[in-house]
Amino acid sequence: MESTNKTRYSDAELQEFKELIQEKLRIAREEFNLLTSSLSNPNANGTEDTSGTYKTLEDGSATLEKEQINQLAARQKKFIENLENALVRIENKTYGICRETGKLIQKERLRAVPHATLSMEAKLKQN
Repeated sequence: MESTNKTRYSDAELQEFKELIQEKLRIAREEFNLLTSSLSNPNANGTEDTSGTYKTLEDGSATLEKEQINQLAARQKKFIENLENALVRIENKTYGICRETGKLIQKERLRAVPHATLSMEAKLKQN
């Protein structure tokens, strides 16, 4: 019978989370690359031949869009860093342990938010 007072996830469980995180990292990096490439190539949408009447409006819109893409890219970069940190915790065998309570974070929560460092119990106390 499995003990409910486990202090850490087994190596097999950690491997399962590692694969999940590596897949999420792969996708996150692809999305980050798409965002950064759209920033470095702003005319990829073919609006350069539009008449000058709309130019000022387009410039304002392009600036706003660029800011939004920058924010998304920054958020994506943070997400990638969080996932990479989770991989380090897997290597250290500290993955899935709540940094507040020291208890195991539920598997369901880790599957949904694989970089979580707080159990729901600790997260709810923060609010």
